[in-house]
Amino acid sequence: AVLETGVVRLRPIMMTTASTILGMLPIALGLGAGSELRQPMAVAIIGGLITSTLLSLIVVPVLYTLLEDLWLKVFKRSH
Repeated sequence: AVLETGVVRLRPIMMTTASTILGMLPIALGLGAGSELRQPMAVAIIGGLITSTLLSLIVVPVLYTLLEDLWLKVFKRSH
């Protein structure tokens, strides 16, 4: 189930993240007048998007499978 969900969720998550990052790229690069005020926020948003994408696609499914395996081992020992 985790593998199927990963395949189904991969494309929408990557497309949303990529479009937002590409939209923020001109601001993060400091192009245009007055961009020095907006540049740090754009860099922070891009970093947060990358981090949240990695968490939702890699870390959360791995933790879920590890905890599920642990739960099954504990449940089998008690019965």
